[in-house]
Amino acid sequence: MARVAIAEIWTFRASPQINVQDIDLSGYKVEATNGGIGKVDQATYETGGSYLIVDTGPWILGRKVLLPAGVVERIDPDDEKVYVDRTKDEVENSPEFDPDTHRDATDYRERVGDYYARG
Repeated sequence: MARVAIAEIWTFRASPQINVQDIDLSGYKVEATNGGIGKVDQATYETGGSYLIVDTGPWILGRKVLLPAGVVERIDPDDEKVYVDRTKDEVENSPEFDPDTHRDATDYRERVGDYYARG
């Protein structure tokens, strides 16, 4: 995947069929390019700062990960699935989720954005 601009990594891709702000993604299954990675625990819809917190369950020892909205390739409301354009390994190797600072524009959010923008 090509490098994505940092500003774009925090924004859901436009879809003529779905207005993501009209959908509560909590509980949706999350699919990487090579298989399931967990369920959406929380989703935000902030302009230029949207993300998903995904509970990976037993897949990577119950770890939670923060996925910027820009990695969401598509959403299937009928099957309640979110498809991301990253592999399971890319998600597993992402910066460790920081529950205390993930909401702030901090070094943590910068590291996550840089990691996923590299593609």
